[in-house]
Amino acid sequence: MTTPAPTTVQVHRVYINAAAQRVWDAIVSPEWTSRYGYGGYIDIALTPGSSWQTKADEAMQQMGVTGAMVDGEVLEADPPRRLVQTWRMAMDPETAAEGFTRLTYDLEEFGGVTKLTVTHDLTGAPKLSVLTGGLMDTTPDMGAGGWPWVLSDLKSLLETGTAFTRPA
Repeated sequence: MTTPAPTTVQVHRVYINAAAQRVWDAIVSPEWTSRYGYGGYIDIALTPGSSWQTKADEAMQQMGVTGAMVDGEVLEADPPRRLVQTWRMAMDPETAAEGFTRLTYDLEEFGGVTKLTVTHDLTGAPKLSVLTGGLMDTTPDMGAGGWPWVLSDLKSLLETGTAFTRPA
């Protein structure tokens, strides 16, 4: 088996049948972040220079993850249009050692639909690039799908009320 080649900058885009404010809330509110993707409760102040983290939820704790799953610093916040932050996968020692990357959420609403573009600059983080790009996604139910998996789950949750990663 060959290891997939990492990319330096990943751009993921999804169109969600929901208002931009609702998508924004799902990105920055712990009530929402625990309901899709890898779960976890985000603790974020939308003030440039402030630190943020997503703490392991009960399901992740049962898998042995404690404390912060991801963390970083808010660089820019323009609700509900743009969030730029540093981003580090803290729950894995190898990816944590790669350091902080740069993550940007851009939201653009038209006719009740939101175009969500996630740009992840992974310069100097080859292992994280493979994980976030979904390049190890051989078993989708195990969550190795990275951003494509997380964004698809977010879309499902916002459009149907049910995420495919969490029981209804």
